[in-house]
Amino acid sequence: MKFSFYVALRYLFSKKSHNAINLISLVSVIGIAIASMALVCTLSVYNGFNDLISSLFSTFDPDLKITPEKGKTFVLPDEFMRTLTLLEGVETISPVIEGNVLVKYNDRQVPAIIKGVADNFAETTKIDSILLDGTFVLKDEIVNYANFGAGLASLLGVRSGFVYPVELYVPKRNATVNLLQPASSFSMEAAYIGAVFATNQQVYDDQYMLVPLELTRTLFDYDKEITALEIKAKKGTDIPTLQKEIKNLLGGEYVVKDRYQQQETSFKMMKIEKWITYLTLSFILMIAIFNVVGSLSMLIIEKKNDAATLRSLGADKSLISSIFLLEGWLISLFGALLGIISGVLLCLAQSYFGLLRLSSVSGTFVIDAYPVRVDFMDIFYILLTVLFFGWFSAWYPVRYALKSHSIG
Repeated sequence: MKFSFYVALRYLFSKKSHNAINLISLVSVIGIAIASMALVCTLSVYNGFNDLISSLFSTFDPDLKITPEKGKTFVLPDEFMRTLTLLEGVETISPVIEGNVLVKYNDRQVPAIIKGVADNFAETTKIDSILLDGTFVLKDEIVNYANFGAGLASLLGVRSGFVYPVELYVPKRNATVNLLQPASSFSMEAAYIGAVFATNQQVYDDQYMLVPLELTRTLFDYDKEITALEIKAKKGTDIPTLQKEIKNLLGGEYVVKDRYQQQETSFKMMKIEKWITYLTLSFILMIAIFNVVGSLSMLIIEKKNDAATLRSLGADKSLISSIFLLEGWLISLFGALLGIISGVLLCLAQSYFGLLRLSSVSGTFVIDAYPVRVDFMDIFYILLTVLFFGWFSAWYPVRYALKSHSIG
């Protein structure tokens, strides 16, 4: 194998008698390098956006969220609550009640999702960091407050400090609809506007409002029921380990989700888009790699006399074919390494200098430049793809040459 590799390496860098072979080999290397670089940069941008979305959700979603396996509400026994609180990685626990509600302000009515949260909700999430208007507050000695997503606030035409409260309506539990007086079939509560927040995620900004937990208990006629239990982990805690520990503690009646699982659809969609892009660019990479067929075929013809000499010296067909197989592989490998190194350097430049911007006007989007993060597993897959297609592109001309006795 060492001899085959040594000869293949000499063939790769030695000057050929026909300049066209050098040119085709160079075109093959450059084509593979460009396709590999495009793969590194594109997949890194997807990784960057994935991290960005994760950071945006982290301001609203807890580290872990406990929900019932069946049904909408549950009552967690006090002993379980005490045990959860004493777990090493748990910093805060916040009970939550979520449900659909009709919000009315003056002549505007908008369906929304109401989220009743405990007083320690600001400690569980980073809600204070995403406020656009007002101060996050749930209640004072006299009144309750509602904190709106930016899109929902816009639909209602409200902002913090408004004198009049919004009205919240939900159908009464276990009550039949009175057709003569439909309004009597609804529970109604009022809340003043506390703050407006923006997560830059439409699902939250256009639908969600945060109110005190007690208000939602009254509105939905709940006693001790909750719809979810949100947990903030201590800094440095291994989330998967803590998640598994809580699952074992609670048993199969409850579902424990981390941040990615809470937004599973969004992250799955991004992952699907990423790998569809990978497959598309891999197809382009495959076309670039198959330029090796032409380069290697011409090299085999040129080195036909060398192959005959090696046969005379005792080399068998497998040794000679391995030389040309390694030659084709080396062309693909050098192209891949050149492309990967160039792609990583471009990503680092984008990360530090923001060369490619989303808009010419700063502040138009959440970030000004395309986010990037190089994942070394992506680089491994790219290298594996190049070597896989590179082997096939080298195998075909060598096999044909063996059949036609060009190297045999």
